[in-house]
Amino acid sequence: MNALLTTTVGSFPKPPYLAKARTQFAAGKVGEDELTELTRKATREVIALQEELGIDILVHGEMERGDMVGYFGERLPGMKPGGLVRSYGNRYYHKPVIAEAVRWEKPMTLDWWQFAQDLTDRPVKGMLTGPYTIVEWSFDERYPSRRDAVLAVAEVIHQEARVLEDAGAQYIQIDEPAASTRMEDLPILVEAMAIVTDGLKAKTISHMCYGDFVSAYRELLKLPVDQLDLEMANSDYDLLDKIREEGYDKEIGLGVFDVHKHSIESVEEMKAGIKKGLEVLRPEQIFVTPDCGLKTRTTDEARDKLANMVRAAREVREEIGVAA
Repeated sequence: MNALLTTTVGSFPKPPYLAKARTQFAAGKVGEDELTELTRKATREVIALQEELGIDILVHGEMERGDMVGYFGERLPGMKPGGLVRSYGNRYYHKPVIAEAVRWEKPMTLDWWQFAQDLTDRPVKGMLTGPYTIVEWSFDERYPSRRDAVLAVAEVIHQEARVLEDAGAQYIQIDEPAASTRMEDLPILVEAMAIVTDGLKAKTISHMCYGDFVSAYRELLKLPVDQLDLEMANSDYDLLDKIREEGYDKEIGLGVFDVHKHSIESVEEMKAGIKKGLEVLRPEQIFVTPDCGLKTRTTDEARDKLANMVRAAREVREEIGVAA
C-alpha cells in the first residue's frame, strides 16, 4: 500500500541567473536560444533537488513560465497578452485578453514535461492551469457569458491533457486557484472540469488554495478528479472538521507548510499536521505537500521546508507502519 507519498504543488523559485536572463530577454538583450538553455539548466536543478530530497512524485518547476495564466494566454490561439496588472504585493503580470474563439492548435506544455521526465525515473506531473482560472484572470472580449468562455477553454485544456497522457504522464494536475473566489460559479467549475478530465486514465489532481473551502465543500466533492490538493496549514486544518462531519472519498494533497512564510516549519509541526489528517483520512488517501507553489520563496527556503516535509512524512510512515 502506497501511503503518505510526498510531492509539491508545481512552481519552484527561479534561480537568480534565470530571473536575470528572463528580464534581459524581455528587453531584447538575451536571445531565445540562450534563455532556453538556461531554463533547461534550472529545470535540471529542480529535478535533481527533488531526487536528492527523496520526493516521491516530482514537478518540473515551471521554470519556463512567468505567470500561470499568462503562459497559456500567450500560446492559446484566440488569446493575446494584455497590459500589466498587479497580482499581489509588488508582482505584476500581463493579463491576457480573450479576443477571439479559443482553440487548441499544438502542445503548449509537452516539451518541458518530456524534458523533465527524461531526467528521472520518478513520475513527473503534467501541470496545467484550469479553464476557470484562465478566464477569471483574463479579460474576455469574445464570449457572451463567463460559462461560455470557461467551457470553451476547458475543451482546449482537455486537448493538452490528452497529449500529456499519450506521452506517458501518470499524473495531470489542473490548477484552479481562482475556484473559490465566486461561490455562485462553482457549478461552472464542476462542469468545466468534467470536460477537461473526460476519458483520462492518468491520475487527475486539482489544486486550490486560500479559499473558503468549508463553505464550498459539497461542490468541491463534485469535481471529477481523483485528488484535491488543498492549502491546509495556513488555515489551521479547519477543513478536516468538515471532512469528519460529512466524509471524503477522494485522495487529498494535504498542505503541511505555508509557502508565504520565510520561517522554516519544523519536522514536528509538519508531523502534527499529517497526524491531524490521519484522524479523518486513510494513509493511502493523503499526499503530503506544501500549501501552494514555491515560487515566492528563495531556493534555500524551499529546500529546507521540503527537506522537513519529506522527513516528517517518513517518520509518520514508520510510526504507523506503512510504506511509501
